[in-house]
Amino acid sequence: MTTPADRAAQGRAARKEASRSSHGLWIPAADRLDPLTVLARQTATRVPELLPLRYERMAASPYAFLRGAAAVMAADLATQPRSGLTVQLCGDAQLLNFRAFASAERALHFDLDDFDETHPGPFEWDLKRLSASIAVAARDNGQSVDETRQAVRAAAEAYRTSMHRLAGLGELDVWYDHIDPADILTLVRSGRRQQHDENRDPSQTRPRTTLRALEELTDTPDGLRRITPDPPLLQPVGRLDTAMLRRIFIGYRSTLPEERRTLLDRFRFVDAAHKVVGVAGVGLRCHIVLLAGRDTDDPLLLQIKEAERPVLEPHLRPSTYAHQGHRVVAGQRLLQAGSDLLLGWVTGPEGRHFYWRQLRDTKGSTAVEDMSPSLLLDHAWLCGKALARAHARSGDRIAIAHYLGTSDVFDRAMADFSLRYADRNAADHAALAAAVTAGRIPAPHPAPAWRL
Repeated sequence: MTTPADRAAQGRAARKEASRSSHGLWIPAADRLDPLTVLARQTATRVPELLPLRYERMAASPYAFLRGAAAVMAADLATQPRSGLTVQLCGDAQLLNFRAFASAERALHFDLDDFDETHPGPFEWDLKRLSASIAVAARDNGQSVDETRQAVRAAAEAYRTSMHRLAGLGELDVWYDHIDPADILTLVRSGRRQQHDENRDPSQTRPRTTLRALEELTDTPDGLRRITPDPPLLQPVGRLDTAMLRRIFIGYRSTLPEERRTLLDRFRFVDAAHKVVGVAGVGLRCHIVLLAGRDTDDPLLLQIKEAERPVLEPHLRPSTYAHQGHRVVAGQRLLQAGSDLLLGWVTGPEGRHFYWRQLRDTKGSTAVEDMSPSLLLDHAWLCGKALARAHARSGDRIAIAHYLGTSDVFDRAMADFSLRYADRNAADHAALAAAVTAGRIPAPHPAPAWRL
């Protein structure tokens, strides 16, 4: 049996493969593909009419580009030194993929919340993605270089110190570990004060519950609640797709634990719609289903989203999951402290893979463009802490802790890397924006005729 001392020695030995300071360097590969080529390769299986919308959204700002360019960054990271210390990666651990939300037990959590790209890989890849997103967000908000470095170093320090704390815990203690709700409330309330009136009581701000989503996405024009069309972002499904969704709903149900099937059986199918999501996900087939439980005031909104091979896989070992929806669900359950009760997966038409989850469940987030230096610093710290907790569940936390050490060498390296990569991201964004302006990417279609 490998002892904690052996694992600690393994972590320190990994510095020979990639020193901690080496992570601060980033030099583009001589044969680096044009980022627009990388993005174009993702379009083959996506809804064609929605692809211009994806490019338009990515062209909006350097941060928007970074959100949609996970594949570009994965290819860039693949050319850099690796620690060899493997964890279950989120795969897209950028700032906006960390949120405050309620667990299945309605306890407040701050955690990762996007797992489309989850895949095993070097722990530092998630940290570099997070660090780059912090630097790009800070620049977009006009923050100074010093403020940017402080925020990135806060995330890295939080990760490092949290991993050391977790390295000293037993296995069950690590599994049940979570961030103190008081820290989360401080962050959420601070963000709300920035987004609203400074004198407004944050406790009066309603959480983003399922009922809130119901108000935003549905209406009752004839007394019956239905999803409200909002083309091209939200469109009713046709009769054939409705029938198909009802059929694959049965397959999805079979992937749930028995007691959760009983819960789901208490709801009835009411309506469905096509939905455009996020930035990176534009063009993937995504739908929402409205269910009703006890009565119309007891709704359940589920999201069904297409799952493709993760952008990390071409640069790492192949996934052990044949079904991409299963991969996403398994990754989320492994990484999150409290996962959605209704996570499941199914195979849809033409062999496409999908996963199902609740659309919203008391989530709270702060827009990047609203983050002051102090809020970004606090948010970055919590992100680093949450990422360490997630990684500790699947990787060797003792080895990682001793690789990182107790000094700030790795923290400074992340700050150096983030500034360098922010420069590269800005150039890539400019190239995309120029292509959109020049008309080399077509304008969005007003009403895409897409199918399940």
